[in-house]
Amino acid sequence: MAVMEKIEYWLTLPIIQIGDFSLRLSDLASAMGIIIVTMIASRVLTRAATVAGKRSRAKDQNIYVINRVLKYLVYALGIFMALSVLGFSFDKLALIVGALGVGIGFGLQSIVNNFVSGIIILFEKSLRVGDFIELPNGLLGEVREVNIRSTLIRTLDNADILVPNSDFITNQVNNWTLNDDVRRFTINFSVAYGSDLSLVTKAGLEAANSIEHTLQRPNLMPAVLVRELGDSGVECMLSVWTEGDLVKRPGLITSAYLTAIYNSLREHNLEIPFPQMDVHMRGE
Repeated sequence: MAVMEKIEYWLTLPIIQIGDFSLRLSDLASAMGIIIVTMIASRVLTRAATVAGKRSRAKDQNIYVINRVLKYLVYALGIFMALSVLGFSFDKLALIVGALGVGIGFGLQSIVNNFVSGIIILFEKSLRVGDFIELPNGLLGEVREVNIRSTLIRTLDNADILVPNSDFITNQVNNWTLNDDVRRFTINFSVAYGSDLSLVTKAGLEAANSIEHTLQRPNLMPAVLVRELGDSGVECMLSVWTEGDLVKRPGLITSAYLTAIYNSLREHNLEIPFPQMDVHMRGE
């Protein structure tokens, strides 16, 4: 009994006491327990939601949004319960919210802006996990996570960068796979002056058809076009459409088509021009 009395004494011993407010060790232990239970409950509920979503054949993006919202709600409820156990009443919580409002006015605008922007992104679905995007600075990458403050982007170099959520709301972002994963690639190449352009077209189309990822659908057929009459040769381009995960590998796609074009031009004895400059010498 003496041991139990000592334990009860230490648990009820105030750690901090300010006016009417008293923080006991038992309250602190209860609050920590609530936080731990909240973390476990969040994981269990999100896993259950994921399993239920897959069984109902829901879209992965919808499952992701439900999991994020469910996680935020569970954590908010757990924090509220922990604060209640610590002795914070609704009046005190209102004061804290008011103080936070003042803090937001002075220095937390960016955090709140990013949080609200993240909620907008989740529900608007303009940016989803797995989308391949191009940022205003030209950086290409795949969306991996949409978090409270920022969005995780994995670049083509396998580097992870964090972009504030507000940047996707205020700036223009090119989403390559928003509605579908079909994209056109334009491959530029040159042929020498005097080349038979009909033969050039034939060589370009043969090169496109030699790549298995080239789409052959109505309005999505490959085409060879003349861009301009350049200084050293005729500037042409091969327009092709591809789909699938290779859309997220533009460098690999471009290299494959350039290689095919080069081999096809050689087979048809079409010359690739070198830069040329004519110099006229005038004597005195």
